Amino acid sequence: MNVEITFLPSGRSVIVRAGTTVLDAARKAGVPIRTRCDGKAACLMCKVTMPHSSSGLTPLNDNERRKLAGLDRSGTRLACQARVFGRAVVEVPEDPFRAAVRKQMMRQAEDDELW
Repeated sequence: MNVEITFLPSGRSVIVRAGTTVLDAARKAGVPIRTRCDGKAACLMCKVTMPHSSSGLTPLNDNERRKLAGLDRSGTRLACQARVFGRAVVEVPEDPFRAAVRKQMMRQAEDDELW
């Protein structure tokens, strides 16, 4: 069975086989999700959030629940552990380096407007 997953904020969607990890689906969609452990739940860098309306991911497994240590209550999931089984929407946080560059550019633009 094939299922669709949409990644926010890019809005990219991809059709994958049911049981595919969110991380693998993101790679297929060309959506970058940071990871150092290549999907072994060791680095905890691949956190994504699930909007309340999305329920197309498998329930947390014990390993993911332990690693998240309560963050799951706010909708956080590990992309390397969560698997897609139905239509799903996940939000990928902005890369910290890109966020810092974007904020600096916004400050610079504001300063330029003042002159």
